[in-house]
Amino acid sequence: MTRRHITRFTVEFGDCDPAQIVFYPNFFRWMDAAALHFFRAAGVPSWREYEAQSGILGTPLVDATARFLRPATYGDVIDVESSITEWRGKSFVLAHVIRRGDTVLVEGREVRVFARRHPDDAARIQAVDIPEAFRAWCR
Repeated sequence: MTRRHITRFTVEFGDCDPAQIVFYPNFFRWMDAAALHFFRAAGVPSWREYEAQSGILGTPLVDATARFLRPATYGDVIDVESSITEWRGKSFVLAHVIRRGDTVLVEGREVRVFARRHPDDAARIQAVDIPEAFRAWCR
């Protein structure tokens, strides 16, 4: 069974544009935050701790998309439901469905890779295979 996690946010006045609807980049910000909450709920240690244990510093984003279906506005309570829908060699797809109650507002998708510091240049990162422990946490 695929693990699912719901992260709740309240739309603040500053999240909205002059038309009083959520400025679209905020949906990406909420998806990014929901990804971290998903990992924590799955039992993944903090990225600093995980890097000390495994050398993996995190899961940088390499692609993000969203389909905007309905607007949200100041005061709305929204839920971001997150789940991993595809495992690849060094990357995975994290899907997000953003709802206000039963109404789907946004369907989003992030592709993330597992990365460590590059062995020849610590200022760069390098994609690595997904650790089995991570897959187990997220199932």
